[in-house]
Amino acid sequence: MVFSLGIIIILGLLVNKLFNKLGLPGLLGMILLGIIIGPYGMNIISDSMLSISSDLRRLALIIILLRAGLGIKKETLHKIGVPAIKMSCLPGVMEGITIMFLASYVLKISKIESGMLAFIIAAVSPAVIVPQMLDFIQRKKGATKGIPTLILAGASIDDVFAITLFTTFLGLYGGKNISIPIKILEIPLSIILGILLGLICGIILIKIFKKYHIRDTKKALILIAIAIMLTTLEESLKNIIPIASLLGVMTIGFILLEKYPKVANRLSSKFNKIWVFAELLLFVLIGAQVNIYVALNSGILGLFIIAIGLLARSIGVLISVAGTNFNWREKLFCVIAYIPKATVQAAIGAVPLAAGVESGELILAIAVLSIIVTAPLGAFGIKITGEKWLAE
Repeated sequence: MVFSLGIIIILGLLVNKLFNKLGLPGLLGMILLGIIIGPYGMNIISDSMLSISSDLRRLALIIILLRAGLGIKKETLHKIGVPAIKMSCLPGVMEGITIMFLASYVLKISKIESGMLAFIIAAVSPAVIVPQMLDFIQRKKGATKGIPTLILAGASIDDVFAITLFTTFLGLYGGKNISIPIKILEIPLSIILGILLGLICGIILIKIFKKYHIRDTKKALILIAIAIMLTTLEESLKNIIPIASLLGVMTIGFILLEKYPKVANRLSSKFNKIWVFAELLLFVLIGAQVNIYVALNSGILGLFIIAIGLLARSIGVLISVAGTNFNWREKLFCVIAYIPKATVQAAIGAVPLAAGVESGELILAIAVLSIIVTAPLGAFGIKITGEKWLAE
């Protein structure tokens, strides 16, 4: 495993540098590297590392979301309030419902199976979106209108809707007596609980940091540890009460910035450095999950379903930003920024197959295809259009 880690670091840094030199997103190069050296490519990454891949990816995602929370200001949130709420649910739900009906008709599968597929595909990837939005925030691009913060906030909640609705359809397939209205009500409950727990953790940490002298490096480690515990709590209680733990992680950073900005700014600098390593793990290991041979099985029909779903998502984004003071280029940037898929699809794409769902292999194939198509397309589109269309 140590050798695999060394390979990921060396090759990841080289590929990141190369892609940046070419004017392409570095994360795109790292995902491609993961595909090449992963188990479905040259098979260089050890089995022991792949066995803890999901934990490592979660850790990296926690780091980038803490960093995101430490960069969100209250006045910016006020500015983007209503559009952010719309962006958090409308595009994903529109995409999911569209794919559910389309896939059922085109692939000749049941509505429940197509519902599982739909809400696996409908989740955007915070792993791809958040780092690029943070880069724009730090460089003040689009900051006047709060556009990167809008995308960042919406994308962080979007997954809550997608995952909740996916688990609902999975439960219905298994014959469980599930109330869909109750499941839908669980979504705002999980968001509220996530924010509340993040708020409590943030306040407690501020009190500790003010009372005791702790080095900034140790403060950063404490933050990471608390965030890990929060996400673990979600896993432990997911069958009892839903908690949007990743939203809670962001809230911790937000509260620190709001109530203790001096320390928050120093910690943000620390997380920028930690992210250099975490980024390599996250994107290379996401790439390593991608089985391109499985993706080919979904063929043209898979591409067609993904494309129509993205069209529905894009309409949802445009409805969400209607009435804002964004110009047409900024609105189109929001559409492009909501394209990438990777994190959720890599995490739960194989769940239906493992659960014995009849079309599980087909669902996995289209989920993998969505990563291959949308992650590079979205990452490249965000970089190019963000640089050109977001005002400083």
